[in-house]
Formats: sequence, C-alpha cells, structure tokens
Amino acid sequence: MKIGIVCYPTFGGSGVVATELGKALAEKGHQVHFITYRQPARLDFFSENLYYHEVNVSQYPLFDYPPYELALASQLVDVVRYQQLDLLHVHYAIPHASAAFMAKQILKTYGIHIPVVTTLHGTDITLIGKDPTCKPVVAFSINQSDGVTAVSSHLMKATYDNFDIQKEITVIPNFVDLSRFSLKPKDHFKKAIAPNNERIVVHTSNFRKVKRTEDVIHIFKALLAKVPAKLLMVGDGPERVVCEQLCRDLGTCERIRFLGKQDAVEEILSVADLFIMPSETESFGLAALEAMACKVPVISSNAGGLPELNIHGVTGFMSAVGDVDDMAKNAIFILESDDKLATFKAAALNRAQQFDIAVILPIYESFYTQVLEQSVSSLLK
Repeated sequence: MKIGIVCYPTFGGSGVVATELGKALAEKGHQVHFITYRQPARLDFFSENLYYHEVNVSQYPLFDYPPYELALASQLVDVVRYQQLDLLHVHYAIPHASAAFMAKQILKTYGIHIPVVTTLHGTDITLIGKDPTCKPVVAFSINQSDGVTAVSSHLMKATYDNFDIQKEITVIPNFVDLSRFSLKPKDHFKKAIAPNNERIVVHTSNFRKVKRTEDVIHIFKALLAKVPAKLLMVGDGPERVVCEQLCRDLGTCERIRFLGKQDAVEEILSVADLFIMPSETESFGLAALEAMACKVPVISSNAGGLPELNIHGVTGFMSAVGDVDDMAKNAIFILESDDKLATFKAAALNRAQQFDIAVILPIYESFYTQVLEQSVSSLLK
C-alpha cells in the first residue's frame, strides 16, 4: 500500500505513535509518506520506503494567524495526486481530519477517491475538541472519515459521550517497539546517578498542569522517608520551573535531576526502578508503556485509559488523582524489597509485550484493508 500519514512532528504521544507506525509499515514493505510542517522527531533513519513532504504555510501579512489547515489540505491534494496514494491516515483530529476532508473533496474533482482513516489520541477529544470553536468541525470531520480508531476504550467512550458521532470507532491501542524500548546494559550510568545503590525513580512528560508534575515531587519526598532514592525528571514545559522551586522548598533538590528533553529515553528507563505518572487524565499512557517495556513498574493515577494498561497490584499500582499519600505508600511497598521489586519488574515487561508493535501493526494493516474494501464497494454502488 501507499499510505500518507499526517501528524504533529513533536515529542507528544500522537506524533510518536504516528511516526513509529509509519516506520514499521515501511519496514513491512509499504510506501509511507509523512506530511507535516516539520520532520517528525522520531523519523530518525533513512529507508527506501519512507518519504517526507513539508507543509509550507503562507506568511502573507493579511493573515494574523498562518492558515495551516488550508496549506495542509493543498499539500495533501498534491501528494495524493502525484504519489498515487491509496489511503490517508491522519493522527489527532484537529485540524488534520478536517484538512483531509477538504482534500478529499478537491481530489474528487480530479476523479480521485482517497479513503481517510482518523485516529483519535486524547486531548483532540477530551480538551481542545470540546471547545465550542472546534466542536462542530471535529464531529463533522470524524463522521466524514472512512475509518475511525481510538487508542483506548476510555477515549472511544469519551468521544461518543461528548460528540454526536455516527461512525463506528475501533479501538486499536498504542504500542511500543520492544527492539528499542528494552532493558539496556547501563550499569555505569546507574552507578553514576546512584553511587550508593539508591533506587532510581523516573518521570517523563511535557510538564503541563494535566501531568500533575508537582505531585511527583511530593510523592518522592514521602518516599525518601523510607527508601533512599534519586529522581530523574525528563522533559520540559511550563511546570518545570514550578517543580524546580518546589524541590528547593522541600529540600530535595540534591536528590532530583531535571534532564530536559531526551531523545534516548530508553537509556534512562534502563536504569530506573520505578516510573511515576500521576496525571489528571491520560488517553492511554504511552510513556508508562515505554517504561514497562524496560522492566519498570508504574505508580499512576487511575485516570482515563491507564486502567487498560497498568494492572493494579501486578505491574504497579493506581490511585485516585491527587492522592499523593497513597501513591507514596505504594511506591514504598514496591521499592522496599528487592524480591518484590523483581516481581513487579517481570510483570511490567510481560504486560508490555502484549502491546509490542509486532502485535499491533497487523491490526492496523487489517483495518486499512477493510477501509479500502469498503471504499471500493461504496464506489460501485
């Protein structure tokens, strides 16, 4: 198949999933064309089946805001026509699904019918999509898609609850590349971070309020009362400065390191003993899955799609959003015993293997085939 993939090229979950999916499809022999305004962060190697098309947005002074949606639609028309694509797969509804609909209508004037698959990732539905300025367009674009997927059952339900959706939504969970995210031999790094064999706790996020990064600092503070540990805070965003000030106020800065954005997150996870994700909401919890693939148990909230990933008492523990005391108690329970920690680590890896890209990729391929067959059938009617 010749597949066009539209995504945000950032470190966020939707962009990561879209890029990793495209890379895996290319390795299977499909021709994959990424269409976005910048090369995706994880599109980091060359393949004869991978193509990148940059969306250039007009900077005409008439526009207070660059018309990205129009530029994207025009680029989609161009790529579909001249690369003879079979299907478009757009990740994150805003504005990709609406741009794809516009492109689809334009392509009809050339006698070209292009099926569109839309994958919903989270805040495009639960936050931004519910904004009155976006909601009608989001609902329309989803209903006009030829196939719709969501990364968790929670997100599927939230979509039906918040929008008038007539289309069937298929749940295809996020995935992890176990060839990349696996326990690496990084003993020298671990010794440098924790020279006295302290436990290493990790949090990764975009440091926005929804991630509740301050809770991570409070959980770690309580943990220190029982277990010698170090905390690695990976990522960047508006809440980072708040967290840095909080660790000063709590007197824990000497045990916390802020590492900023990191490309090789798997190397950091390879030295971790525990991953903390106290988010207010998560459509799936991709960062937690990547940690589990590196044999790291997870302390998380029970928000959103996390219960579909983190098995309470097996791969880690879940608590109510904001229940810092319970999260700290559970973290201590896992870390205070080497035997318990080893059991949780093994269970985390076992769970992650169920979301290996080798398992999920064929589900996407089957879904593409189904959409293409239905599209051909509708044209023949």
